[in-house]
Amino acid sequence: MLNTYEYPEFEYVQSEEQKTGTIKRHKAVVIGAGPVGLTTALDFAKQGIPVVVLDDSNTVSIGSRAVCYAKRPLEIWDRLGVGERMIDKSVEWKVGKVFRDEELVYQFDLLPEDDHKIPAFINLQQYYLEEYMIDECKKQYGDLIDFRWKSKTISIKNNDDHVAMQVETPDGVYKVEADYVVACDGASSDTRKMLGLDFEGQFFQDRFLIADVVMKADFPAERWFWFNPPFHRNQSVLLHMQSDDVWRIDFQLGWDCDPEEEKKPENVIPRLKAMLGEDVEFELEWVSVYQFACRQLQDFKCGRVFIAGDAAHQVSPFGARGANTGVQDIDNLTWKLKMVMEGKAPEKLLQSYSEERVFAAADNLLNSTRSTDFITPKSNISRAFRDAVLDLATDYEFARPLVNSGRLSMPTPYVNSSLNTADEDTFASKLTPGTNCADAPANDGWFLNEIDDSRFKVLVFETDPGVKSVVVNGIKADVIIVGKDMQDTKGLLAERYDGKAGTTYLIRPDQHVAARWRSFNDNKISKAIMRATAQD
Repeated sequence: MLNTYEYPEFEYVQSEEQKTGTIKRHKAVVIGAGPVGLTTALDFAKQGIPVVVLDDSNTVSIGSRAVCYAKRPLEIWDRLGVGERMIDKSVEWKVGKVFRDEELVYQFDLLPEDDHKIPAFINLQQYYLEEYMIDECKKQYGDLIDFRWKSKTISIKNNDDHVAMQVETPDGVYKVEADYVVACDGASSDTRKMLGLDFEGQFFQDRFLIADVVMKADFPAERWFWFNPPFHRNQSVLLHMQSDDVWRIDFQLGWDCDPEEEKKPENVIPRLKAMLGEDVEFELEWVSVYQFACRQLQDFKCGRVFIAGDAAHQVSPFGARGANTGVQDIDNLTWKLKMVMEGKAPEKLLQSYSEERVFAAADNLLNSTRSTDFITPKSNISRAFRDAVLDLATDYEFARPLVNSGRLSMPTPYVNSSLNTADEDTFASKLTPGTNCADAPANDGWFLNEIDDSRFKVLVFETDPGVKSVVVNGIKADVIIVGKDMQDTKGLLAERYDGKAGTTYLIRPDQHVAARWRSFNDNKISKAIMRATAQD
């Protein structure tokens, strides 16, 4: 148990299949009730799709685990009804500082412009995140989300028209069938192993100590990273503030350490006192030692099973790319599954989930690997380069972008996606097809909240095309006229979208740009909708 948090226990209940001995075919089953699995359940339910959630535990995550959440995943959670509660409980931050020894090398601001609803980053213990999502599931979608706790998937088999599973419970094993399965069961995914799927990538030969510490401290709500600090020589240290006066401190240990020894309080406490001072009062909340990997699957779709989150890709913790990336996996997948389930798009659309998210995972792995190589150089040449960059960065601005203490999570645009319609006009805005939409004040609230119903939208600036929607093959895209249907409260929507009169954007259900033009043309929009649903 933790000093600052009391773990809930969720009741195991026999399913109808167990009671009656029948096999029921479900539309969707999610394996794993962590942040990614719960996001999947919420997104399915919001779109009216009933879902079964299987988890071999009956509580939320043990220890704070993931703590750092980026703007784009928070926008997704806001669409699902839990973002504001997470932000209210969290520590918001956008400034990071990098030190060498005791000297500040430089600092950065992750969201220098104003007028965004969602902050650049928040820090919040993972157990709160999960608790809030489970609460929302029960409050809003109790009739659509069937939680099955203490239910471990022990076999899974793809068939032409369904997935067959066996599930182990305290009352024995029973069978479950589903049209589709989303596996969100973490880095050690049993589903991945049962399907015979193999990672590509590498483990890094280094270890870090996580110490979550309860204390009153004068550190600001910022990300502080030290290279070679006086309290931990020849290694690195990372500091983050969390809720409830809990501080996350990561100490680089090196590969030769004994993980079990390093976790013992008698070894952790001296490290903390060397950093914080002998007189600072604190309590250990949670301690762990981890080795990290940068690995991914080359296909996130296996028949009717989709792999998401850490089950599909693993990165080092530097840059907060784990849970943040997994949430974006789900944002990409669920609207496509709904289109296929409703017969509005072909099965081919589902392959684009793997296409787009494998591309994003590769981008994340590249950034994560570069961060790891900089933080933990494994050769004399690498260390000499790292030290030279730090020397220069103190005095010269050109060197500061080369300092890599963990490039922080940013969404990856699907620049080469087969669902994009390429630009035929010139735009100053960086919102190219495949890029997630930028938020801005609109009406009495925010633009992203105005388009959060998981349907296609056509955004037209300052021109009335004379139609309320564009409909093709049963897919309806509502037309929203900026200046009539939506007020650009501060003019920032036009600024961020380069929205001259007549400018038209086709926006996907996951709030990504599918196409854009300088004038409204319903024929071009129809073709772009067909392309965005793999029907061209």
